[in-house]
Amino acid sequence: MTGPSPANAPVRILLCDDHAVVRAGLLALLDSAPDIEVVGEAGTGEEALALGAKLRPDVVLMDLQLGEGIDGVETTRRIASAPSPTPNVLVLTTYDTDADITRAIEAGATGYLLKAERPEELFAAIHAAAQGRTALSAPVASRVMANMRKPRPTLTDRERDILGQLAHGLGNREIAKALFISEATVKTHLGRIYDKLGVDTRAGAVAVAKEQRLLP
Repeated sequence: MTGPSPANAPVRILLCDDHAVVRAGLLALLDSAPDIEVVGEAGTGEEALALGAKLRPDVVLMDLQLGEGIDGVETTRRIASAPSPTPNVLVLTTYDTDADITRAIEAGATGYLLKAERPEELFAAIHAAAQGRTALSAPVASRVMANMRKPRPTLTDRERDILGQLAHGLGNREIAKALFISEATVKTHLGRIYDKLGVDTRAGAVAVAKEQRLLP
């Protein structure tokens, strides 16, 4: 991670959002803050990786859904796992599901902010992220705390087996073949797994399972 900027130096920001109108709005907003400087804009994850390596920003302001190419979570993971120094990643998104939050934080995001936040909250979160401190929107923090407090879901041995196959990227047909069961049975178990974990996607199930150490 990059170290904090020198005293009185503005926090250098790279914007990553696939909507040009959103980027323009954020650019105008951030330009109004004297201690924040936008040094680049990216419309895809691939652009963010290239510009991040070239511009060396303090913070990457990252959307989760980026259209074509890699998404914000994968982009965050690649930024966080690159050789130091690397920028800190502050997710700025409209999505606040448990699975999205878990995936982003596990990928290495320093903070997770919702686009509905007030400008001063965004500015404060950017400065916190630049210093490597966690910044979470209040609704996100509440969800994180609630998930930490709730008991871990109980999965059957078969559900754990299927979850393990999911984590390895196998499709329903491949899972059925590996476990000597029908595809219909796999789908039934997946539905139960999703219900127990509170998710609706395969990626979400794997993310929550890793967070709660449910994988075999």
